[in-house]
Amino acid sequence: MRQSHPAWRLLRSDHVALVASFLQRVFVAPNLRVMAQADLAEALDDELFGLRERLGAQAFPKSALEYLNDWAAPDKGWLRKFYAPGSDDPQFDLTPATEKAIAWLTTLAERSFVGTESRLLTMFGLLKEMSEGSQADPRIRLAELQARRAAIDAEIAQVEAGHVPVLGDTAIKERFQQFTALARELLTDFREVEYNFRNLDRRVRERITLWQGAKGDLLEEILNERESIASSDQGRSFRAFWDFLMSSRRQEELSALLESVLALPPVDGLNPDVRLRRIHYDWLEAGEHTQRTVAQLSQQLRRFLDDQAWLDNRRIMELLRSIEGHALALRSAPPAGEVMQIPETSAEIELPMERPLYVPPYKPRIASGKLDAGDGGADVDAGALFSQVVVDKAKLAGHIRHALQTRAQITLQELVQLQPLQQGLAELVTYLQLAGDGFSATVDESATQVIDWQGAGPDGQALARQAHLPRVIFVR
Repeated sequence: MRQSHPAWRLLRSDHVALVASFLQRVFVAPNLRVMAQADLAEALDDELFGLRERLGAQAFPKSALEYLNDWAAPDKGWLRKFYAPGSDDPQFDLTPATEKAIAWLTTLAERSFVGTESRLLTMFGLLKEMSEGSQADPRIRLAELQARRAAIDAEIAQVEAGHVPVLGDTAIKERFQQFTALARELLTDFREVEYNFRNLDRRVRERITLWQGAKGDLLEEILNERESIASSDQGRSFRAFWDFLMSSRRQEELSALLESVLALPPVDGLNPDVRLRRIHYDWLEAGEHTQRTVAQLSQQLRRFLDDQAWLDNRRIMELLRSIEGHALALRSAPPAGEVMQIPETSAEIELPMERPLYVPPYKPRIASGKLDAGDGGADVDAGALFSQVVVDKAKLAGHIRHALQTRAQITLQELVQLQPLQQGLAELVTYLQLAGDGFSATVDESATQVIDWQGAGPDGQALARQAHLPRVIFVR
């Protein structure tokens, strides 16, 4: 590992202070996943200019672009240089090994406060959760639940009596530091998960390039490997985390909790990073990069199938042309003897008794008895039966057709401005479904459009909602 691991090579480098501090400031601190070569070179050039002013012109003699290419070389592996789809400009991204080295370097700084209680409680809680979650005996599980209920009842009685236990300033600071460390570690883990999926995508490209056998065998091998990653512990954990974070209710709950915790005086005295207010959106952005990497894998399979289908059709046409050419060559001088045989036609005999007998359809009898109200029927709130949201798909399709009568194309943003959303996100999703099913539509990934509407908040008040998505264009 000392000879081949990129993180160890970074720690052994003579320029480790420059590399680690610059990449931490540019990529890790703002949670930036991809940066264009021109912007990164400009930032590094400013950094080198300041260092040369203090250390002399010979401190770092090479240009910023030469340093970036050197850091992205295979013998270093501290940066990943690539070309994004549809772009000719090089892009740079941080590798997981570099982020691990930077995270370890940050732990070397002296800490004014080292908490141990919260970590001990966390470990105790994890052990208790594993022990209770793996217990299959109903009696033991019931005893644990009853003990937990008794503890909650005792706490409720204590609060009702006016004794409200609260965390002290030290406990709040300790738990907040642990939350900050775990939040940053989660972003680092996302980069490593994306790196693993990217390695799978690279192996798929290599196999497609060198494959000489049947396409079915290659697809089976690739899909089996893709399924093994998705069903692995890492894949299942990522999918569960993504489903949890994609819940709008969970996002609103996280936002409210962050606002309340950051407003506490002990936490405010620690001068927390302002990005912690939107750390869950950073998680979403990092997860989206991972999802895009998986989508690129699907695009590679689709492109392979299209190319193979084109090659198969071309081979079939070549065979047909060859047969026609040989037939024309033999038309004037057919070969002697028997060329081919065709079996004689014969009738298929189906006896009457071999046919199945007629089976009459079953007609159920439905009793129309009078329904009696059960116990407590008058107290049941039936409002939930009538509060369902039903989107009229035909009406939305009519909006699209009416807008395309006077123009050749219209974006989804312009359509929503003409016909504002009445049912919020459900109506917007129906428009996206119509773009893929009922109409000719184009999705421009290079441009982003913002769609606004008015929605209802948890307390029933009107809230402004926004959706950021690629530009969707309906074409007549």
